Amino acid sequence: MRDGLQAYCRECAAASRQERQVAKGRKVRPRVDVPEGHKHCRTCGRTKPHSEWTRNRTVPDGLATLCKSCKAAKGRAGHLKRHYGLTEAQRDETVASRTGLCVICLKAPAVHVDHCHKTGRVRGVLCFNCNSAIGKLGDDPDAVRRAAAYLEGIAWKPTLVAPGVYQLPS
Repeated sequence: MRDGLQAYCRECAAASRQERQVAKGRKVRPRVDVPEGHKHCRTCGRTKPHSEWTRNRTVPDGLATLCKSCKAAKGRAGHLKRHYGLTEAQRDETVASRTGLCVICLKAPAVHVDHCHKTGRVRGVLCFNCNSAIGKLGDDPDAVRRAAAYLEGIAWKPTLVAPGVYQLPS
């Protein structure tokens, strides 16, 4: 209008637009009333305070479209799919088939996907410590055998060559 105002109030204009969209056969999301300082997450269906949202300056309210927990879950699922070609259900199925524990230490829960760095093939699911240990040893079976020999004392114990004569390992 010439005076800079709309012909209808904001609520009536929104309702009219919604009716037109329904008449065109388009899907219309229901409006959710939220208290001041809160926002509704359409992914988890919960209303959360602004502190549970990350910042996004490109949208009018300045907050992201997903709450922090939904964004983290989506990020984890995307990482599994991008890097390993697995869904969370496939990873959970692998963990369940191995009693949920790491197959190396048999103590900690297995939650980290282990893969070959040369071929990219997924070998299994391990705990964080065992997965990082294998990675730090360069995925080299000989290095793992030497580490096991060291821990068992084979690599550093002197061997008896003759009575009273010991040879130190080189």
